[in-house]
Amino acid sequence: MSTRISSALAAVLILTGCSADPRSSAGSGNSEFDNALAQASSDAEDDGRIVCAPAGNAAFSRQCTLDRVQSAEGLILTVHKPDGGFRRLLVVKDGRGVIAADGAEPAKVTIVDDHQIEVAIGGDRFRLPATMKGKDAKATK
Repeated sequence: MSTRISSALAAVLILTGCSADPRSSAGSGNSEFDNALAQASSDAEDDGRIVCAPAGNAAFSRQCTLDRVQSAEGLILTVHKPDGGFRRLLVVKDGRGVIAADGAEPAKVTIVDDHQIEVAIGGDRFRLPATMKGKDAKATK
């Protein structure tokens, strides 16, 4: 039995060796696969961190982390700041993107580009991935 497993493993390794290297500039020819691979690689390099500028920091840097939890209200994003503080955001589907989940301070959302929004709450600023529904999407409060 171990001979069959070894043979199967060798066949898989040989076939894998013959496939195109997904990191090559030519890619696989499947743009969805190539995009997913590039995103996965980027996410791994980022070590799960997002770009933020906590209160008191003028410049953005990749120093905050993001947790996602589905709740009865909807998807809750918890952004953890390097000082141990955090902000909870509720993803809404009414065109605003996110709102402050706790409601103490309002979240101001600004569109950065087609795939990113900036959320400002009480001096903290976070850049989050986003999907825009229309090309004419406007920044909201």
